[in-house]
Amino acid sequence: MKKKHLHIAIVFLLLFAKTNIWAQCAMCRAVLESEEGKKLAEGVNDGITFLMIVPYVLVAIVGYQVFKNKK
Repeated sequence: MKKKHLHIAIVFLLLFAKTNIWAQCAMCRAVLESEEGKKLAEGVNDGITFLMIVPYVLVAIVGYQVFKNKK
């Protein structure tokens, strides 16, 4: 039972850990920090966030399937 609580605690820590998801690569950042790129920067940040959601969802699904099959 303790192992189950440990897994749940790790999941909650990972879900609620504060990370900076509004980051870009160095080239994107340099271009988008100019005066004219404010709206464009927001669009790029949103695009990066949406592109990163898919791998995390896929890993979560695979992890859930492995966890379910181990039972």
